[in-house]
Amino acid sequence: MDKIRNAFVILEVVIGVLLIAGILIQTPKATGLGGTIGGGDGGLGGGYRTRRGLERQIYYSSWVLAFAFFIVSVANIWFSSHTG
Repeated sequence: MDKIRNAFVILEVVIGVLLIAGILIQTPKATGLGGTIGGGDGGLGGGYRTRRGLERQIYYSSWVLAFAFFIVSVANIWFSSHTG
């Protein structure tokens, strides 16, 4: 049973590192305080733009990794509480 628990922990760490990397490499919609206030791209909306190509893939992959991390974490907690 310890092998399964160790596998959950390793999987949780791997997914966590991938999730952190995926979030860090995303391009922010508005950079800095100027973009937040509305000076990001000169238009209204504070620098809003659509995601395209690789940027969109990284964005959706981050959501999938976040969901996978949640599921593995819950499974790890459930498994640890039921195996004593």
